[in-house]
Amino acid sequence: MGYEVVVSQGRVADRTAGALMGAALTGAALGECLGVAPTVVGTPSAPHTDDWSVSLPAATAVLTALRQALGRALDQDAFPVLATNTCAASLATLPEVARRFPDAVVLWIDAHGDFHTPDTTPSGYLGGMVLAAACGLWDSGHGAGLNPAQVALVGARDLDPAEVDHLDRAGVRVFGPQASTPQAIASFVAGRPVWIHVDWDVLEPGYIPAAYKVPHGLRPRDVAALFASLPREQVRGVELAEFEAGEPGVPEALSIELIIETFGYLIGPR
Repeated sequence: MGYEVVVSQGRVADRTAGALMGAALTGAALGECLGVAPTVVGTPSAPHTDDWSVSLPAATAVLTALRQALGRALDQDAFPVLATNTCAASLATLPEVARRFPDAVVLWIDAHGDFHTPDTTPSGYLGGMVLAAACGLWDSGHGAGLNPAQVALVGARDLDPAEVDHLDRAGVRVFGPQASTPQAIASFVAGRPVWIHVDWDVLEPGYIPAAYKVPHGLRPRDVAALFASLPREQVRGVELAEFEAGEPGVPEALSIELIIETFGYLIGPR
């Protein structure tokens, strides 16, 4: 099986300037690592703090193109690797994953739950609502179909009360940082196909910069150990989001090297 690298370069609710640059750098490095030319989707535009009701329609063209790019990769039996700017880009990918792989589990490796709805979001941020949309709690216009009982939040530690209520009711499994061990995740996966999403804010701040920092997170070695424990043939694809490039004091080259090294545990020899 070959690889297909898809890079999101269109604004999808970006509120900071570094995520698009981070996706571009990550995509280029992944392409070099895997020996493929990345497929770039969208055109960069300036960040803006707006409500989901504004940012969602503004992202329609980019989200549609991302879903199409993922579909083409899967049609060609390629292993899709996505470098995305914000988690909101997964509004496009998760419904396609649910349609193609109805038995797959989703490992949402993220400090946050992203499980708000328009009725509960305190910030209006689209990225904080994406997983709830994919699970059918609200209609994003880009599809749903993800079974929440097949979703695990990994490394989650910054959950609002309304999110906790939604997660409990929906049946999503939540693994805090201490509970996010290879053994626990392997038990949850239980031999099923796997789709992996990583928001780099799952890490303890200081390793790979992310816009929304949350202390007491995982270390890169923890994520690498999770990747290494998953049988390669079960993994259907991976998306890497929210690398905030350009942060002072954190060299981009070191962050990229750490991303590629961590990712390598997912595809390397077993």
